[in-house]
Amino acid sequence: MVENKFSFATADTIIFGWGERHTVSQYAAKFGSHGLLLHSRSVKEIPEIVETLHRSGISVTQQVLTGEPTDEKVSTLADSYRDQQIDFIIGVGGGSVLDTGKALSALVTNHGTLLDYLEVVGRGLPLQNPPCPYIALPTTAGTGTEVTKNAVIKVTSKNVKVSMRNAAMIPDIALIDPELTVSLPPTITASTGMDAFIQVLEPYCSRNANKMVDMFCREGIPLAAKTLPIVYHNPTDEKSRTMMAWVSLLGGLSLANAKLGAVHGFAGPIGGMFDVPHGVICACLLPQVFKKNIVKVQECGDENLVKRFNQIAAWVLGEDNPSAPKAVEWFIALNEELSIPKLGQLGIKEPNFDAIIEKSLVSSSMKGNPVLLDAADLREILLNS
Repeated sequence: MVENKFSFATADTIIFGWGERHTVSQYAAKFGSHGLLLHSRSVKEIPEIVETLHRSGISVTQQVLTGEPTDEKVSTLADSYRDQQIDFIIGVGGGSVLDTGKALSALVTNHGTLLDYLEVVGRGLPLQNPPCPYIALPTTAGTGTEVTKNAVIKVTSKNVKVSMRNAAMIPDIALIDPELTVSLPPTITASTGMDAFIQVLEPYCSRNANKMVDMFCREGIPLAAKTLPIVYHNPTDEKSRTMMAWVSLLGGLSLANAKLGAVHGFAGPIGGMFDVPHGVICACLLPQVFKKNIVKVQECGDENLVKRFNQIAAWVLGEDNPSAPKAVEWFIALNEELSIPKLGQLGIKEPNFDAIIEKSLVSSSMKGNPVLLDAADLREILLNS
């Protein structure tokens, strides 16, 4: 599974540190004097970011975004800005804002429609022209999308989330300022934090795991296990916020250069069918996906994978030689501590399972799962989540 050969790609420049948002103008100036600033309404630092840009002679058109990116929203934005003079795009927000920016940066410089470039439900065409320069400032820790090559879009007519994916879509500048996450409420801290956690867990055991990604996961898994509960209960703690922002970055680097697994294989289809936060869906599914994968790995006798699952258990439990199944109970307890509900409490129930399973079996992330899971396996996971 772990090969000596691999490829690795990430943002041209990564800036990480408390208060680093104040340096945005020096990076924007490299691309031109007028940009499009995408942001959510809740980001209270927007006025100071705009002022920082203005002091450097850079003007911006502001576009407030709400909700998750859908094919209609992204297409409308592309139609609006394709013929305008924009030197660069800045995205300030959570995964929804940053993904919108990534898709928009590609669409404004390329012909055709969004569906021409979407995976699974679209044509999956390659980009013909480089995207508009893009600077990503995440306000959650989080999706890690500031260093990945895909943007997740909900196609409303098909009730599914799919990716627009191209290596050129990796943001030019990833500017991670952990201070931007301090104002997150506990519920969002928990859900986005679990997403970040799972994005260092799944690549470590994925079919495309490699030595480069292993380094990030070895750092991120024990750090997330220790830090997420702390930051949930102490949201203004600078050290914990910084460490979770670091985990989020490690997760983005990992998933972009390996693959994810069944948790995210489920999350896209479920997120397209139900108005539930992505991180909550992932957290709900983690314990039972982990449990099922352990069983299947033991059945196939892959000693390397067995060692990897046991290593994860050692990291999260803080023990030397625990068996992997002990980690399942730890994940369940973590969900309880973070007030993560069960799927049924979110309205995701057995009559929905056939449609979820059908879509999940063909999702891109499911292809990265370390072992093959069939429809019966997926149903068991859903029933117990």
